[in-house]
Amino acid sequence: MNTGSESTSEPEPSADRPGLTTPSGPGPGFSGPSFAVAELLGPALPVITAYGNLLSIHGVGRGLLGPREVPRLWERHLVNTAAVVPFLPVRGDIVDLGSGAGLPGIVVAAMLPKAKVTLIEPMERRCRWLNEVIVALSLTNVTVLRGRAEEFAGSVVADAVTSRAVAALDKLAQWSFPLLRVGGELVALKGTSVTAEIPAAAETLREYGAGDPEVLSAPTVSGMEPTTVVRVRRGR
Repeated sequence: MNTGSESTSEPEPSADRPGLTTPSGPGPGFSGPSFAVAELLGPALPVITAYGNLLSIHGVGRGLLGPREVPRLWERHLVNTAAVVPFLPVRGDIVDLGSGAGLPGIVVAAMLPKAKVTLIEPMERRCRWLNEVIVALSLTNVTVLRGRAEEFAGSVVADAVTSRAVAALDKLAQWSFPLLRVGGELVALKGTSVTAEIPAAAETLREYGAGDPEVLSAPTVSGMEPTTVVRVRRGR
């Protein structure tokens, strides 16, 4: 998911300018996690903190974050996307559709190290960023595929497809269900208005034998708004 402007002022990596390295600290405006956040993220905290540091240093310059998002990285982005993890399989194949800056896919991969996470992203420069992040964070359970969801129907078969603010539920279902095995689940981070999107998705849901979508409140830490997750299973 892209969290900011499409413009980029930071030079892309090249032979003369190598990719990312794990930063020793955060960029301006990004502070360390609270105790409650540390408890939520558990053993994944060091990796997710390092990812936050990378976003705070490079995200704005590479067009991945809006300038005002850096001070809100924990609440609006890192913790927000961690809320989807309890609804995903601990093992198995998980796809992050339209991964953008790596949200939620990088956070999911850090918190579910026994899962295989595939990040699908159509834009070359974002794929370059994602691959650099994977190397910098030494994540061994993540693969990046460049392209649109439709291009991978039949070649990617997942236990769960997740995404964040990619499209309305009807379009999201059209893209996600062909990537799911029968019995697999679409588990998407959505806004509270997702209930209003369900009627328009009814035909696509019927096509794949899906039941009624569940709209779930996903709490994170005290003082932060719960995240809304929609979950629906492919029936055929």
